[in-house]
Amino acid sequence: MAKSVHNDILDAALNYIKNNATRICVDSTEPTTYTQAETTYMLVIKTISSSDFTGPADGDTSGRKVTSNQHTDVTITNSGTAAHIAFTVAGSKLLFVTTCSNQALVATNKVTVPAWDIEIADPA
Repeated sequence: MAKSVHNDILDAALNYIKNNATRICVDSTEPTTYTQAETTYMLVIKTISSSDFTGPADGDTSGRKVTSNQHTDVTITNSGTAAHIAFTVAGSKLLFVTTCSNQALVATNKVTVPAWDIEIADPA
């Protein structure tokens, strides 16, 4: 039996992140709450808006994607090893968490968070 989903359904999920995320956080450990993302494990935090995303658009493999645009010269708040990136709604909700390349960060230095995609595949 074939499975399918309209792009509007996938775009709705991606647009929710795009239109509601107010902070991007680089964390030392995988956060499971917004407090952990924004405070407990936070190494870098930056206020963002929907203009910091591109898409939704066709996914690289299938489905749809939204791209988090590059963030340059972001001040590092706390020293530690970056391991995760999270999008939050400031003070209220953890929206999305993913892994990143481990990188040692030193407080008061600057870091660039490269562009990356959130992709939702078509059903298989």
